[in-house]
Amino acid sequence: MSQKQVSYYEDFNEIEKKLWSLLIRAVNDRSSEFRTPVFICGNKDNLDGRVVVLRKVDDKDNFIQFHSDIRSTKIEIIKKNPSCSLLFYGKKEKIQIRMKVKSELHYNNEITKMSWDKTGHISRKCYLVTNGPGTKSEKPTSGLNSKFDNFDFSKEESEKGYKNFCVIKCKIKSIEWLYLAAKGHRRALIEFKKSKKFTWLVP
Repeated sequence: MSQKQVSYYEDFNEIEKKLWSLLIRAVNDRSSEFRTPVFICGNKDNLDGRVVVLRKVDDKDNFIQFHSDIRSTKIEIIKKNPSCSLLFYGKKEKIQIRMKVKSELHYNNEITKMSWDKTGHISRKCYLVTNGPGTKSEKPTSGLNSKFDNFDFSKEESEKGYKNFCVIKCKIKSIEWLYLAAKGHRRALIEFKKSKKFTWLVP
């Protein structure tokens, strides 16, 4: 059976519409395959990647956001080199999205306050660890004291985690799109400069 041709197969406007809809939906849809991209930072000698959770998408100003512990090793990496990339893939949609971004760190400001206020107190749990992520330990540990480990804490008590909370805002410089199709894959590049530029690429 032949694969039905989708509207975004050979149409730049439809491609852009589709990719933004996937990303915007992923912010609130926990089942979305695009909710947890791989974020890659570092330099040519020491690249470092990890899965992050998409928290905000803005298709007008072309940026996405996710949260982090300010003590994470990636924070110092980003300070040295804010040029980073993200990789999304949806197996069901057969779509891969690659982004080149410039990362901004936000700590203890209006952006972090707004994001923190929207974060449920159970989700704040990871910011209550005594030592920062990646700290060596002599035994297996969550890094939390027993009270927080067992979810036995109030939202008011979770406020202690705000001092460790930061937002990473990624201004999108370019998006590379790949759609896998039996009749022939399609690959395109969108560059966000003074004016938007679309280019077809060989898959």
